[in-house]
Amino acid sequence: METNHYNVIVIGGGPAGLTSGIYLSRAKTKTLILDQGIIGGQVVLTHEIANYPGIDSISGYQLAKTMRKQAKKFGCDIKSNIKISSLELDGDIKKVLVNNKDEYTADVVILSTGGKSRPLNVPGEIDFAGKGISYCATCDGDFFQDKEIIVVGGGNSALEEAVSLTQYASKVTIIHQFDHFQAYPHAIDEVKNNSKIEFIMESEITEFFGDENLQRVKIEHQRTHEISEMNIGGVFIFIGYIPQTKFVADMVKLNKGGEIVVDENFQTNIKGVFAAGDSIEKRYRQITTAVSDGTIAALNAIEYISSEK
Repeated sequence: METNHYNVIVIGGGPAGLTSGIYLSRAKTKTLILDQGIIGGQVVLTHEIANYPGIDSISGYQLAKTMRKQAKKFGCDIKSNIKISSLELDGDIKKVLVNNKDEYTADVVILSTGGKSRPLNVPGEIDFAGKGISYCATCDGDFFQDKEIIVVGGGNSALEEAVSLTQYASKVTIIHQFDHFQAYPHAIDEVKNNSKIEFIMESEITEFFGDENLQRVKIEHQRTHEISEMNIGGVFIFIGYIPQTKFVADMVKLNKGGEIVVDENFQTNIKGVFAAGDSIEKRYRQITTAVSDGTIAALNAIEYISSEK
């Protein structure tokens, strides 16, 4: 069994975790980032980022790649696509067992586990996931060349990804459960001005149908309860994210939504355990807020380590 001790272990390699890694490593704090998936988190799935300060436009993949490169340049160790077998957060020394064989210890842990795409949880969704149903425009958009597709959702992500999908699809229909969108005015204007995008408002998909692949959906109008069916080439679902905190639910304090509760220093209820990014209790979830969280958590972690010496 391999055992390595770090000043800080960051669990989660999205924008918050990578930012923590950059700040910690640059301050000569021995740091390890562990991610059970790919480095970059949900940002990797974003086709275009046009509101990151100082950058005109960049893909989520490229931004994550640059952040990872920065962290490694300052000496941060990064391990991705691993499995966290066990986690001990109590006590002065925190312990993380990886792949049932490698143990890593640290004085401080920063939880930046982010979230995953929220499903509709309707019949047929699991059956056709990856067979016509997608949660990632960047990953799967080109598989729907010249097809008519549906985008489910009414927030910024749904509208922005609907626009990006028009470069592949012949037609995009946005289905939203309310009579108005919960997005910024510029995002709403962009979809309304796109000739390839249509809308079905106050409606929800209630079932998916098909043979080997998705072929049609059942739609219910929320006010009239009228049922209709639509033949479709694919469906992209963008209705928010679920915080990935289940594996720490019996360790740190969570709110009713499963988000990690932190104080003004981004410290959890456990001494020496901080949290940042989309997994914490907060109002806004943007790349810039995640980066801010990661910065503050890292600076407080450095201060905590210094005070404990």
